Amino acid sequence: MQLRSLFKALAVSAACAMVPALASAQAYPTHPIKIIVPAPPGGAIDIIARIVGDKIGAAMGQPVIVDNRPGASNNLGTAVLAKSEPDGYTIGIVGGSHNINKFLFKNLGWDPEKSFEPIVYTHEVPLVFAIAPQIPAKTLPEFIAWMKANPNDAKVATSGRGSAQEMAAEMFRMASGVPMLLVPYKGSSAAHPDLLAGRTALYIDTISAIQSQVKAGNVRAVAVTTRKRALSLPDVPTADEQGLKGYDANTNGGFLAPAGTPKAIIAKLNAEINAALKLPDVRTKLEAAGIEIQGGTPQEYAALIKSDLVKWGKVVKEAGIQPD
Repeated sequence: MQLRSLFKALAVSAACAMVPALASAQAYPTHPIKIIVPAPPGGAIDIIARIVGDKIGAAMGQPVIVDNRPGASNNLGTAVLAKSEPDGYTIGIVGGSHNINKFLFKNLGWDPEKSFEPIVYTHEVPLVFAIAPQIPAKTLPEFIAWMKANPNDAKVATSGRGSAQEMAAEMFRMASGVPMLLVPYKGSSAAHPDLLAGRTALYIDTISAIQSQVKAGNVRAVAVTTRKRALSLPDVPTADEQGLKGYDANTNGGFLAPAGTPKAIIAKLNAEINAALKLPDVRTKLEAAGIEIQGGTPQEYAALIKSDLVKWGKVVKEAGIQPD
């Protein structure tokens, strides 16, 4: 009887301790929510933060403020998010570099898994093998053959250290076995002029950044990097379809909260963001920008982060890239 009374008392005590947290979660939100974007305005994660933020703000009755914190290969804003109060009022959205930077920097100040609570996987942005218009290749195998025959001209533009474009290029080098020179640029706008002029042969760029050049015929799209064809370029076959079996590189991401954010708040945010992603006007706007909408549970996003860490860790190791 004494043991039973003890267990009952412990259960009541635990339940009482949960009441404030549950009440807080049920009342949430009571004031504005901030979304940290660790990148400049105009990119994929900024677009998603603003469109989805407006929708969830209206649904939850509180303003949602987008706070751009670019710098240090997206590490600056991500570090701010990791150190924020875990109360649901500061959340963030990250892109592909989130699962790459762990292997490129020795002292991040945050861990991609331990420092955050996944909320929802929001998006995937396929990359495109865009080749210079002067090159006669029409398919990826033809382009690989051209590079082998013209090793001095096998120059591949990237968006700099740790970018999805650089990782996709490293993965391409390993999969094709073709020696190539990677030429870093400060983003797509800086890389495009040299690609159009033929000073570089290839740029594996995001669809959102390169599709206007593809559709204008200024560059030739010979492959997309994802396992499935891209919604916005359905006639362009995948690299996997063209012989690079298993090739899969993209920039993806989603919403995160600081570690320790209450599960009930994570669940509420997950439900609201998933609902926003299903709205027709949201889908139209994001897909027009080359962003392919995902969605799902926090657990599914956590599993994706884990698998991406394995994939990119292997690429960095095999490429011989040393962390700073």
